[in-house]
Amino acid sequence: MKQLLAGLAALILAAPLWAAELGDDGLHKTEWMRDTFKDLREDLDEANAEGKRLVLFFEQRGCIYCTKMHQEVFPRPEIGQYIADNYFVVQLNLYGDVEVTDFDGETLAEKDMARKWGVMFTPTILFLPEEVSEGQTAQQAAVAVMPGAFGGGTTIDMFTWVREKRYALDNGEDFQRYHARRIQERNNGSFD
Repeated sequence: MKQLLAGLAALILAAPLWAAELGDDGLHKTEWMRDTFKDLREDLDEANAEGKRLVLFFEQRGCIYCTKMHQEVFPRPEIGQYIADNYFVVQLNLYGDVEVTDFDGETLAEKDMARKWGVMFTPTILFLPEEVSEGQTAQQAAVAVMPGAFGGGTTIDMFTWVREKRYALDNGEDFQRYHARRIQERNNGSFD
């Protein structure tokens, strides 16, 4: 019994730095998620001032795929630290009532904004550019969308691909080709 308790204590003490807790709204909370007024123009300005990219995370209470990402992917130091260092993360609740002001000026509850942008699954991550044209919505301006839970390799590759603005390169390497190349470069036999 002592060994079992010692083993459990070691696991608890070894919890990853980026481990998430559940908030009162039932969503996972990490240290790198920002608590903002959810005015996307203000959030974009703040992200730019910090030299970071704005990203919107849609999640929902009880989402097993969100839990997977928060327990298996984001706690990995190379992923959690990369997000913390390079991204300004605003979490949105797929069924939430908190008001969000879109880049086009429209203010809606999170759940209505999700419908406006066509977000139906969680997690869904929208990656925004540094500048959004007047009148565009976040969905129209997004440079990439990550719909669903993915393994660590795909996740870090997407965050890196966006951070390095590879979507803007005219080199024929879209995300899938970039990701395939990165898998080969990792050369560990894993697709993740």
